Amino acid sequence: MQPESSKPRARAVQADIIATAAGPAQFPPAELPEIAFAGRSNVGKSSLLSRLAGRRGLARTSADPGKTRLLHFYRVECAVGDERRAIVLVDLPGYGYAKVSKQERQRWRALVEGYLGGRSALRGVVVLHDVRRELADAERELLLWLAERGSPALLVLTKIDKLAPMQRMLRIRALTLAAELPEGHVLATSASTGEGIDTLWDALLERV
Repeated sequence: MQPESSKPRARAVQADIIATAAGPAQFPPAELPEIAFAGRSNVGKSSLLSRLAGRRGLARTSADPGKTRLLHFYRVECAVGDERRAIVLVDLPGYGYAKVSKQERQRWRALVEGYLGGRSALRGVVVLHDVRRELADAERELLLWLAERGSPALLVLTKIDKLAPMQRMLRIRALTLAAELPEGHVLATSASTGEGIDTLWDALLERV
C-alpha cells in the first residue's frame, strides 16, 4: 500500500450535466456508477458538487430554495494518476423547507425513495449536513431508511471552515455519535476552502 502522502489523488478533468429528471421516465441510461447527494435546503449541496466536479457553477442553486423538484445527473470524469474514471453524481432535491405543502413533500419523498430504492447503477448515497446544526428528524429518517436497506450513507459535514479548530473536533465527534454510522462514514468538508474534498473523492471512488 502506498503511503498516504504519495497516493495519487483524484481530480475532476471534465464535468457535464447529462439529464434533468422529474421522474423515472427521464432518468438517463444506467451505464455508469452513480452516487446520490441528498441534503436540506441551503446545506451547501450545489457548492460542494461544483467543487467536486472542479467546475464553478456546475450545480446551480434555485432562487427559491426547496422549490426545485428535479433530479440532476452530472457525468464527471476524474483522473487518478494515469487512470481515468467516469462516474455520475446525482443531485437530489433539497428537503427541510418550510413553505411547501404536505402533498409536495410526499411527492418529493416518492420520487427520491423511488430512485434510491430501485436504481441499478446506484453505488452510494451522500447525506450532507451543516456541521453547525443538530441532526433533525429528516436526516435521521433518511439515514435509518438507507441502513435498513443495507446501504449505510456517507454523512458529509459541510461548511467546516465556519468553525474554529477545537469546535470542529467537538462537532464532528458529536454528530458522528448522533448519526450512529460505522467508522469512516462521517467526513468533514468545505466547498469554500477545498478542505476534505480529496478525502471525499477517495471515499466516493471506493464505492464505485
